[in-house]
Amino acid sequence: MTGEFSESWLSLREPADAAARAAELLPLIPGPVRVIRDLGCGTGSLGRWLAPKLPTPQHWVMMDRDPALLDYARSHMPFEGVTVETVLGDVTSLTAADLDGTDLVTCSALLDLLTEAEVTGLVAACAGSRTPALFTLSVTGEVTLDPPVPAVVGEAFNAHQRRVTDGRRLLGPSAASVAIAAFEKAGATVVPRPSAWHLQSTPLLDTWLHGWLSAAAEQSPGLQTEAYSKDRRAATVGHVDLLAIFG
Repeated sequence: MTGEFSESWLSLREPADAAARAAELLPLIPGPVRVIRDLGCGTGSLGRWLAPKLPTPQHWVMMDRDPALLDYARSHMPFEGVTVETVLGDVTSLTAADLDGTDLVTCSALLDLLTEAEVTGLVAACAGSRTPALFTLSVTGEVTLDPPVPAVVGEAFNAHQRRVTDGRRLLGPSAASVAIAAFEKAGATVVPRPSAWHLQSTPLLDTWLHGWLSAAAEQSPGLQTEAYSKDRRAATVGHVDLLAIFG
């Protein structure tokens, strides 16, 4: 989706993300959790959601490829007992050695943007260091609109999510199942939970719908999507959270 990594888009979606995440997974995280490494942190919205729910002190290591987003994330974690450092880099280069001393690896809305090799590489880093992972808000490809639209539109969007870009075949809605299988193969216990967005008529619904339809039309140029860009009253957008624990 156009602008999906911009500060304005990430800020617009932050309340919906916070409402959707599966908080029931948090009591299952092995403690103590003192050092958290957040991959592809964006503006730091996952940190702002999770930090108040964990005991302090905490130290967050936030990693992203965008220095402006890292600056925003570092300066918007106003919690007593929480410190933040930022790392400019590519999350796909993470190794088990990088996770030495880390108690929890997190990410939000990241896995579907990666390839199968990249996801399995992240899993291998977690497995090699025996670090628990809380991976949130991976798309599932399930979208329900009110009023509805033809299934072919959603199918085109999902195909766009799985497109090849710069020689990389993205996982899109397959990401969570690939991650779960890789974690289980590595000996982890994986607990998945649904974390769907439930959107009403808001600027977020309008912005998301525009991007969703645009991506579908880009994937299938003959698809006529203009008729569906207005008068949508609500949407449910499927996501899944997963917690992986090494015994």
